[in-house]
Amino acid sequence: PEDSFFNRFSSMARYSPVLPLIGGGRTKFQPVYVGDVAEAVARSVDGKVQGGRIYELGGPQVLTFKQCMQEMLAMIDRKRLLVSVPWWVANMQASILGLLPNPLLTKDQVLQLREHNIVSDAAIRENRTLAGLNIQPQSIGSILPSYLWRYRPAGQFQRKTAE
Repeated sequence: PEDSFFNRFSSMARYSPVLPLIGGGRTKFQPVYVGDVAEAVARSVDGKVQGGRIYELGGPQVLTFKQCMQEMLAMIDRKRLLVSVPWWVANMQASILGLLPNPLLTKDQVLQLREHNIVSDAAIRENRTLAGLNIQPQSIGSILPSYLWRYRPAGQFQRKTAE
């Protein structure tokens, strides 16, 4: 269940003392497990889903970008300074980084971060969600530890402290 979002920022947290919160980290996300999306696709292919409808698939939690970073840092047992980056600075950085072969940030990503990425109220009301497909979405807390362990200071051997 790899993903580029949490892996990218976990990797950055390994080497950088700070992580950026583009636009103040207020953009909302609803991270969804790829296995849940795959199950939704399988059900639609099997004819178990009513055709002609657009389903919006999201996980059980709505988190801000900042909360995503805080959750990720807790899972990899690292403390990093979260620095708010204004939109105009992010756009300027993306313009410069976009000249590199594999940019850390692109102008399209900055543009995308300006919009919340969550299931709409209409989709919830009309049951066009994972719940409407009788799929219980997995939380990031149940999935991320299965692959983010490698970013802990001692990797898989990192002892979890009592919480």
